[in-house]
Amino acid sequence: MSDSSPRVEISDSDTVTDTELLDLYEALGWRAYTRDPASLVRAIANSTFVVTARHDGQLIGLARGLSDDVSIFYLQDILIRQEFQGRGIGRQLMSRCQDRYQHVRTHVLMTDDLASQFAFYRSTGWTRMQELEGPPLNIFVRFLDEPDQG
Repeated sequence: MSDSSPRVEISDSDTVTDTELLDLYEALGWRAYTRDPASLVRAIANSTFVVTARHDGQLIGLARGLSDDVSIFYLQDILIRQEFQGRGIGRQLMSRCQDRYQHVRTHVLMTDDLASQFAFYRSTGWTRMQELEGPPLNIFVRFLDEPDQG
């Protein structure tokens, strides 16, 4: 019996080249990140946790976050090349992040308002702010430059 699913390696100790980073973010149209390549490279280097997905050596996915390792974990990016989406790779990256920070009280994620993302985030244990029950909470955001819309 042959396995037709792609062989994907998930790693939290992978070394990613600058070219690979730019290629992955650009492939998904995340131009707010790629317009200043040096800043993207610095952002990844300064993240407290980075987990990657590779298929046959090619970087096909990445998740990264920031944390004080006590009270807050902020999931900054989770991205998978389009041709590999829907195969559970994003779920594996998310699981690795959640496992790493399972002892941290609050996990936060800010993302685009796309219905297509809601099911994924719900299925991995996240709740939209508007759907929380209990004490009311607010999120405040301040952009120091105009967010790039594509």
